[in-house]
Amino acid sequence: MPIISMFYGIIIRLYLIDNQQHHLPHIHAKYAEFEASISIADGDILSGDLPRKQFRLVQAWIELHRDELEADWEIAVSGETPYKIIPL
Repeated sequence: MPIISMFYGIIIRLYLIDNQQHHLPHIHAKYAEFEASISIADGDILSGDLPRKQFRLVQAWIELHRDELEADWEIAVSGETPYKIIPL
């Protein structure tokens, strides 16, 4: 589960070969004891929870880096290590 970015105490990961549970491109965001799977396409939470402020920051970051995230998703699903993406 490579870390692809970190900002404001939020850790963003893409798990390798992780297209089984949610069947769509998503990231995993962790902040303190909170963790959520978030859709790359629309920024919605698929599972888990994040505090509102941190969730909004992650949504803004996804909006800025959607193309990079989609490319990284394809790399990660194939089992290879995705590239780092600049923080917010």
